[in-house]
Amino acid sequence: MKKSYRVKKEADFQQVFEKHDSVANRQFVIYQMEKPGQKHFRLGVSVGKKIGNAVHRVWVKRRIRQAITELKPYLKQDVDILVIARPVADGMSMKEVKTSLVHVLHLAHLLDSDYSEEQ
Repeated sequence: MKKSYRVKKEADFQQVFEKHDSVANRQFVIYQMEKPGQKHFRLGVSVGKKIGNAVHRVWVKRRIRQAITELKPYLKQDVDILVIARPVADGMSMKEVKTSLVHVLHLAHLLDSDYSEEQ
């Protein structure tokens, strides 16, 4: 994912947390903040130490980023999105991660209604 699609700075993370609209399922928590005039969405991923060691955390982050990359054309564009992984996310397959993210993104109204699960 290109740098322009990432939320990296601590101040940006805190701004989304403070002005947040959050939705969650068992595996992930999504925080979102509207950014009118922004060309495309920005994504921040947070995986805590409860997930496991660095290898496990990177593994989970990669799967989240890959799932979001596959969903990119269907995502709302003028928003900053933070995805926080819960400990249950460790050990999930790529398909399970994507299915869970699709579920929570639908709950957050960030995914287009024309997206179908079979894609």
